[in-house]
Amino acid sequence: MKFASLKADTPDGRLVLVSRDLTKAFDIAHLAATLQYAIENWQALERELQHCYQQLNDGQLADAFAFDVNQAAAPMPRTWQWLDGSLFLSHGELMQKAFNMAPIDGAEKIPLVYQGAGDDFYGPTDDLLLPSEAHGIDFEGEFAVIVDEVPMGTTAEQALDHVRLITIVNDVSLRALAPREMATGFGFLQAKPSTAFGPVAITPDELGQHWRDGRVHLPLHISWNGQWFGNPNGSDMHFGFHDLIAHTALTRRLSAGTVLGSGTVSNHNRSVGSACISERRALDVIEFGEIRTPFMKFGDRVRIAAAMPDGSTPFGVIEQQVVSA
Repeated sequence: MKFASLKADTPDGRLVLVSRDLTKAFDIAHLAATLQYAIENWQALERELQHCYQQLNDGQLADAFAFDVNQAAAPMPRTWQWLDGSLFLSHGELMQKAFNMAPIDGAEKIPLVYQGAGDDFYGPTDDLLLPSEAHGIDFEGEFAVIVDEVPMGTTAEQALDHVRLITIVNDVSLRALAPREMATGFGFLQAKPSTAFGPVAITPDELGQHWRDGRVHLPLHISWNGQWFGNPNGSDMHFGFHDLIAHTALTRRLSAGTVLGSGTVSNHNRSVGSACISERRALDVIEFGEIRTPFMKFGDRVRIAAAMPDGSTPFGVIEQQVVSA
């Protein structure tokens, strides 16, 4: 199934099912008015939701209408908790090599994760409103999962049973603000403005064999101002989402609707490019001895989309412009 939240007068949007080809939508307010409600009541609703989804794809719903990505908010417009990991070790290793940073003790055994702001997510075509180019504006292409309630102490072997939906992310970063915040030991705040999400969140079965081992085995294609920037593959995650879920649920339960991100998609094979500017700048230092790639400017555009082997984009496309706030 594929879900979207259309912009509405309420902060949680108007929940719709979206056809597999992303062309049609169907209002499911009679079942669940919001994605939060659907996740909280998944067991009771799943069978009827599946039935509606099948009818939508078969063209049997007279009230179906054209899906307009420009009317889409984030699938989960706000949530109780947004936890973003750093599950691709190749990203951290590159930063350490380029900028002479000390390795993080135990990073290969324990997932890195921070708690971001879940109260205000961007939709896939929303302008990224930011206060200053001097803050070092960067995009970060990621995958993310949305879980139902995860009990405290859930193991990695049990964790994937709680993954209800998968989507893509632009986890915007302000790189000039990050070093001081990291040095304090308290983590990110100003350096992590609102995060943007793809048009739809989809059930794992929509990916078939491309969802396995707690990983999305698809390339994430990124372009910046219309130019190819990278297409790293999600299969290179050192930790799977099951590892991240188990780690974050070790000492507390995760509320239904919690969103967990993979961190910047990054591959050891550098020929596939990068999913964030910071990596490109690190490669500049390694190759040229200096940084040659600037961060984003107002008016710049970024496009992020995961692609199936047939070229289709199961999560739709994130396409945004950076705008002065």
